[in-house]
Parts: sequence; C-alpha cells; structure tokens
Amino acid sequence: MDQTKTGALIRSLRIKNELTQKQLAERLNVSDKAVSKWECGNGCPDISMLTELADIFGTDVRTLLTGEADIKESEVGNMKKLRFYVCGSCGNIITATSDAAVTCCGSRLTAIDPRKAEDNEKLKTEIIDGEILVTSDHEMTKEHYISFVAYQSENTFMMFKQYPEWAMQARLPLFRSGRLVWYCNDCGLLWQKI
Repeated sequence: MDQTKTGALIRSLRIKNELTQKQLAERLNVSDKAVSKWECGNGCPDISMLTELADIFGTDVRTLLTGEADIKESEVGNMKKLRFYVCGSCGNIITATSDAAVTCCGSRLTAIDPRKAEDNEKLKTEIIDGEILVTSDHEMTKEHYISFVAYQSENTFMMFKQYPEWAMQARLPLFRSGRLVWYCNDCGLLWQKI
C-alpha cells in the first residue's frame, strides 16, 4: 500500500462525499488527527477499518489499497467499448462501459475480449417485417450452448438471454450498423458486424 496514494484517495473520496475529517473520524471511531495523518501520507488506516471505510465511500478495499480510482473519461458511456464479464460458476452476465472490479460467486471476474467470428461460426441474420431475426444452428445442449446474444453500437446495447435446449433466436429493430456479440460456454465471446 502506497501511503501517499491511499491518503490522497481518502481525501478525494471524503471531499466527494461532503464529509469533514471530524465527521469521517467519528464514523470510524478514530480521531480527526488520524484522518489528517492518513490524508497527508504519514500513515494508513488499520487493515481492520478498510471494509468500513470502503462502505462509507461506496468503493472497494482493493481501490483503497492501491490508491487508484481510475475513471477514463473517454470510455465512460461508450457502448462500443463495453466490457463483458461472465461468471463461470453461475453464468451471471455483467457489463460495464469501462474497466471495473467485478466479483461473482466469491471470485473476481476479468473482462472477456471478444474475438471476431469465423465464417462457420457466424450467426444468421435475416430481415423480416422491419426487424432483424438472428438465429443459429449452434448446438444448444446443457453442456454446450450460447448463453446470450447482444446488439452493440456506439450508443445502444440490447441483450437477449438464451437458454440450453431452446432454439437460439432473437429479434432486433432494424439498425444501420453495429455488431452482434454472443457468448458460448465452450467457444467464448464472439462478435460479427451486421
């Protein structure tokens, strides 16, 4: 833990949460001098306080330990740079518009990088009644199936959950451009332009 970085982050988060040093100290049952010491980089909070401190600031312990709360303004809200996280234990699907600390079922998840689908892996798209019908001959068994299909563009994101032993299909409004992204529990995360 870098005392200077952690101290600067604690100060920044305290100010953002409109707390004085004294108010933060009272919530943690420490002196305001202790909070001042942390913020000046002359010490760090006891490890036993980190969870409570993270709860007060609405962050996580890892962020406090590293002293870094990176927000990349160029990525905030850009749906084209959406990150996909899939829990291997329960199949939970989590998305974020920039890097995030994501946990599920007690494990930390890492963003999955989609790979461009080969011709034989692509989903079928067909325009019917002003909509795009997305289908696939992909195996849909309990052991090997597509978990979700999503449409992604610069400002739009739609996700369609898929289930084993059901036919894989989704209906999208007719869009000019974008890409389909889907996750197979065996093949991983894939994409194709539409």
